[in-house]
Amino acid sequence: MRHADAVNPTDRDGVFEVVQQSVFQLWEVVNNLTRIQPPKQERYCVTIFGSARMTPETPLYEGVRHLASELTAMGCDIVTGGGPGLMQAANEGSVKADPEDRTKLIGIRVSLNFEQETNPFVEQVYLHRTFFSRLHHFVLLSNAFVVVPGGIGTALEALTVWQLLQVPKLYDTPLILVGSMWSDFAAWARHYMVDVEPPMADPADMSIPHCVADCEAAIARLRDAHAQWLRCQV
Repeated sequence: MRHADAVNPTDRDGVFEVVQQSVFQLWEVVNNLTRIQPPKQERYCVTIFGSARMTPETPLYEGVRHLASELTAMGCDIVTGGGPGLMQAANEGSVKADPEDRTKLIGIRVSLNFEQETNPFVEQVYLHRTFFSRLHHFVLLSNAFVVVPGGIGTALEALTVWQLLQVPKLYDTPLILVGSMWSDFAAWARHYMVDVEPPMADPADMSIPHCVADCEAAIARLRDAHAQWLRCQV
């Protein structure tokens, strides 16, 4: 039986319109499904973003490993991109702090032409074909974000979360930027977006991320955020 609005496969414009409408409708389905949230979350979940290129002998690698160890000792789940570098440092620190395997260690990967291997410390891996769906997955899982030094991919992750908090599509979610790289970036953003005429962002937007000097300062902020979250779970 043929529908009155059937599209002939040879009609390129008609086929394109059907595909485009279907993609938009699929996004609506995903948006509706993500409205369903568990009534109570088992553990506080912290995502750590950072460079894939940092090697284990660097002080920053050790700092991120310590950061994840302390968060795991608090009872937090750890989420990373699942790759090498500072992602591996976070996963490694979490594993060593949790010999009884009480918390989750999640890696959210993306398919790349220059494929990186999943680091050996990840316990649960999700693989995405697009950065769009991968970033959405990070947002769905996380109660807090820590951004340590990194490259363009790390900047994309940090700015995505920053904007979602600005709009706001995220609420009560700490975004902590670690190190002078990010404090300098925040100063650049204020100079070129706020301290201009006309301004291109509000002064309040600049207070969304918390810039801290090092991983120890990030741990202190997250300890407070975790304690507040625990009080809300009662």
